[in-house]
Amino acid sequence: MESLRGRLLISSGGLYDPNFRHTVVLVGQHNDEGALGIVLNRALDVTVEEAVPPLAPLVEPGAPLFEGGPVQPQSPVLLAEFTHEELADILVFGAVGFLVGDVDDDLRPGILRARVYAGYSGWGPGQLEEEMERGSWILDPAREDDVFTDAPDMLWSRILERKGPEYRQLSRMPYDPRMN
Repeated sequence: MESLRGRLLISSGGLYDPNFRHTVVLVGQHNDEGALGIVLNRALDVTVEEAVPPLAPLVEPGAPLFEGGPVQPQSPVLLAEFTHEELADILVFGAVGFLVGDVDDDLRPGILRARVYAGYSGWGPGQLEEEMERGSWILDPAREDDVFTDAPDMLWSRILERKGPEYRQLSRMPYDPRMN
């Protein structure tokens, strides 16, 4: 399978794992050793300033911390759009990428916008490919507007809706299908 770096994984209606139900995951790396990404649409009830004060100057005041995934949830992950793509430690697509470790003060002027995530999502070798074969994920190219949406809680439905008529019904599926 070709690399899915820079693509969105949209959970299908049959994916009931609570870590990924109704999620949109941005794939940051994907190779023979596995894959990693971050869940884009799960804002937490805590601000970056409260949870990770050193990263607060990189985001808008009052910006929420996001749940990036079940792996190392105590570790912050910074996703940003940069003025120049070479500023990213891990470039994902366009000028969007990750910074790893401490953020050098010299980099701050090169960050156009950023989000902070608690943890990340990870897959071992072949695991994501198996999930794709089972139909657990729907693919879509990532866009800056998806990554930095003002309505992250609506992202899953919005992306499915824009994919066209065959996904429209799924886009309206409630989190708990028994509520339908």
